Amino acid sequence: MEAMGETVTRAHLSEAVYQEVGLSRNESAELVELVLAEISDCLAQGDTVKLSSFGSFSVRKKGGRMGRNPKTGEEVPIKPRRVLVFRPSHVLKERINSALSGRSAAAE
Repeated sequence: MEAMGETVTRAHLSEAVYQEVGLSRNESAELVELVLAEISDCLAQGDTVKLSSFGSFSVRKKGGRMGRNPKTGEEVPIKPRRVLVFRPSHVLKERINSALSGRSAAAE
């Protein structure tokens, strides 16, 4: 889809849907927005989102703790918070690693 090192944006995803599915550009953009909104809403509610052959997004609670300002050495309390965690599926890991090994073999 993109050259190595580039960032994939909503516009890129919408264009890919337009090219592959054949919806209009507006419908493709709306579909991408709906999917991303649904994923966001589920995560905000604390649900886990599993995408087969891709990975799982989940929200994890991190407790409060004392941190340290690296510049001053001053101790600073860090409040409890929720963080987003992504765990790639083994299928995605294999695809990434095989693509990487294919690139390095081609470079030799």
